Amino acid sequence: MPARWDRESFYQFNNFLTYQQDRTQFEGVFQVPPGHYLWATRNHMQIVPYWDFDYPAADAIAASPRDHVEGFRAVLDEAVRLRLHADVPVGCYLSGGLDSCAALGLAAKHSTRPIKAFTLSFDHSDYDELPIAREMAARAGADIQPISIRHEDLADHYADAVWHSETLFFNPHGIAKFLLSRAVNRAGYKVVLTGEGSDEILAGYPHFRRDLVLSGARAHGAGDVDKLLARLQDGNKISSGLLLPHGQTQKLDRLRHALGFVPSWMEAFSSLGAKFAPLFSDGFAREFAGRDAFANMLDTLDVRRQLRGRDVVNQSMYTWSKTLLPNYILNVLGDRMEMAHSVEGRVPFLDHRVVEVARSLPMSQKIHDMIEKHVLREAVRPVITDTVYRRQKHPFLAPPATLNPKGRLNQLLQDTVRGSRLAAVPFYDQKRVIALLDKVPAMDPVAQSAFDNVFSGILSACLLQERFGLGAGS
Repeated sequence: MPARWDRESFYQFNNFLTYQQDRTQFEGVFQVPPGHYLWATRNHMQIVPYWDFDYPAADAIAASPRDHVEGFRAVLDEAVRLRLHADVPVGCYLSGGLDSCAALGLAAKHSTRPIKAFTLSFDHSDYDELPIAREMAARAGADIQPISIRHEDLADHYADAVWHSETLFFNPHGIAKFLLSRAVNRAGYKVVLTGEGSDEILAGYPHFRRDLVLSGARAHGAGDVDKLLARLQDGNKISSGLLLPHGQTQKLDRLRHALGFVPSWMEAFSSLGAKFAPLFSDGFAREFAGRDAFANMLDTLDVRRQLRGRDVVNQSMYTWSKTLLPNYILNVLGDRMEMAHSVEGRVPFLDHRVVEVARSLPMSQKIHDMIEKHVLREAVRPVITDTVYRRQKHPFLAPPATLNPKGRLNQLLQDTVRGSRLAAVPFYDQKRVIALLDKVPAMDPVAQSAFDNVFSGILSACLLQERFGLGAGS
């Protein structure tokens, strides 16, 4: 079949950085949704659900804090132990974050020899976690192997990473994971433990904390809410414009009516979608005028059985886990980047038994005093460093192209936007994109970071179209 853009999926990505759970970026090509299997006979095909989160009602959770911590520790420890079983050595991805450090710390307990830990190191201090990872590796008795990533490396391998992912990027972090798995392969390893999934089941992202603050606004004075939101924003500056809203958003009235609130991650991505919208070609803008991508996405979920009556944060986690988790995180930051180099990534936090324990935890065990993943911190405190225990969540992001105006990654962006690659993509107005790119040097750092997500999406669209020879779609 001919390779063509799926225009609906492309529009959805440019509105909320993902797409419906059964779609792809290719016209006529669909995927089996999360928690479903495909039953096919000679005369019949059916998509059948076999698992879902089934969060309990908001008022149906009770147990002592000690029971929660000990129960979660036991089930996570067993998930890690099971994933160490292999007929080849098993390594670990290691960042400065709680999730990968927890996996390494627990794995070290079950290993009779030092575990190989693979760590990315960026050439920008705001994004480099190597010093924290080294401290954790020493704590676990692991053999750490740093992989240095420069802007030049990201530029040189951007197209290959996009080709393997078959989707669009909103940050070069996917290329970094592509290079990380290459280093694992070259070191002779075929299996690694990874920390993906922890943020999804334990409310790790800052937008989940924002949901908690806003949902409790009635119990706090307006001043207290403003202070908490300001504290959240100040502690997560590199998340602004991606995981936290920045600037104008699109209309989300249908979403608010359906759920009774707007999940902060959708508001954040809507603010990014509002930055994409002025860049569309006139024809593409007319084609989707009045389309509410968020409401359409919600129509594909079982709102009545899976969202009604649940805690606001659990609702937000559910919608994220049905879209961003499978379509982006487990793709661009997971399996496709690993399998590009024949590496198997094993994900203990997404063991269904771990998820089923996590879903029944009270929200105070997920977010405690505005600190995320409380139960995990307490459960693995004996096997992680104090630095990691006290550190707030930092999303895994690579340094944006525009941070280094003279670097090769920014040159790739400039050449692509101003040349024939962007001109061939049927969805953007090239003159408008160039005009916006010319404004970037005068922007403040937060705005530069937010708009860099837009340019990453546009750059990856150009490279995806070129690699697959994509037609415009119908």
